[in-house]
Amino acid sequence: MTRRTEWPGADAGAGSGPEFAAESSGDAPEPGRGAGFGEGAGRRSRSRSRSSGSPSSSRAEKGEPRDPVEQARAICLRLLTGTPRTRKQLADALRKREIPDEAAEEVLSRFEDVGLIDDAAFADAWVESRHHGRGLARRALVRELRTKGVDSSVIDEAVGQLDSEREEETARELVARKLRSTRGLDRDKRLRRLAGMLARKGYGEGMALRVVRQALEAEGEDTEGLDEPF
Repeated sequence: MTRRTEWPGADAGAGSGPEFAAESSGDAPEPGRGAGFGEGAGRRSRSRSRSSGSPSSSRAEKGEPRDPVEQARAICLRLLTGTPRTRKQLADALRKREIPDEAAEEVLSRFEDVGLIDDAAFADAWVESRHHGRGLARRALVRELRTKGVDSSVIDEAVGQLDSEREEETARELVARKLRSTRGLDRDKRLRRLAGMLARKGYGEGMALRVVRQALEAEGEDTEGLDEPF
């Protein structure tokens, strides 16, 4: 049997179908000695029934590749379908599935070479999406990217997209959306609720206090004594 190893660009299922999982049965049976004829056929039938329950037979029926490199490739392609992932995320997934380190390294390096794994692009997209979609500040974005295994230098470059002015503008938008729901509460409770919301999104204490104080002043609140840290 000749094993085929194909890389991205080919059909993800190539080389992993049932036709690659078992060898040909050989020459055709002699007339009168095929399946269903005589005691020999019964013994062969029982033998096939017993062997069909084996793990290797089960994998063959499902079309799962048995070569570690092919297994790693199939796993990575499946995980990357519709969802970008970092190299570490994929490496962790392969380790969890007990793929040998050598096979995992070969596949991950190849995927990086062809651009299917790109931690820098992942980090840039993550920063853009999470800042606009959730209003997260640089501090929170750095924390999230670290948990995904992105290198520190790559993280620094990605979060560098956000300068302090843009961060503060986003903080003001967040407070403006939340401000109405705090009306009717006393001033200190409004301050804690609004500033706490910004803190959870990674904004620094000084910026959060300044933005909330200005928003409350715009509504006519007396902000005297609100310079203290919350």
